[in-house]
Amino acid sequence: MPNLCVTPDCGKTATLQCPVCVNLGINVSYFCNQECFKKYWKTHKTLHLLAEGKVTWPESEYDSAFSGYRFTGSLRPGKKSPYRPVPESIPRPDYAENGIPISENDAKRSHTIVSLSEEEMEGMRVTGRLAREVLDTAIDAVAVGVTTDEIDRIVHEACIERECYPSPLNYFKFPKSCCTSINEVICHGIPDSRPLANGDILNIDITTYFGGFHGDVNETVFVGE
Repeated sequence: MPNLCVTPDCGKTATLQCPVCVNLGINVSYFCNQECFKKYWKTHKTLHLLAEGKVTWPESEYDSAFSGYRFTGSLRPGKKSPYRPVPESIPRPDYAENGIPISENDAKRSHTIVSLSEEEMEGMRVTGRLAREVLDTAIDAVAVGVTTDEIDRIVHEACIERECYPSPLNYFKFPKSCCTSINEVICHGIPDSRPLANGDILNIDITTYFGGFHGDVNETVFVGE
């Protein structure tokens, strides 16, 4: 998978590595050219300071929608990036357009126990394996300084690469392609601009939709040392 420029609203293929990231031994950020590197440097260098423990995450990066909310811990919601589209060629579940899972709601009202055929069970195995592959790709990206939004981008692209629809996307209007739950967030956390910090506990929840079936897997990992 090609690396993409981390500068917001760019998304071009990138080969230029941040030399400071390399020297610090943290997950390397890529840029498409020097112009993007200079444009994003003021924000990007915060990742280096975070990795060195010299600064804490700035309040300017908090999601203002939660202003005044009484939190139970130190974690704060970051800013969310724009919606990531899925190619029209990839089959999608019924809620992909309006957020309403019609077939799921119908099933809840039904008293019929569904028994899958051998062919259908194999279909579930296939999407389960694909979900595991996507999860492994996401786990490989976990490192101090990496944002959960970056992990979501990796998940989104890994799903498309496998011609899967990322099931969380637009399920009851969920805005991202996976769930990333940090520390006191129990489940279904929304990926955002907060960089992962040393000592964080992170759960990544992946669900893929392929061949008419959803494959759901998750794993919890420790960030840093």
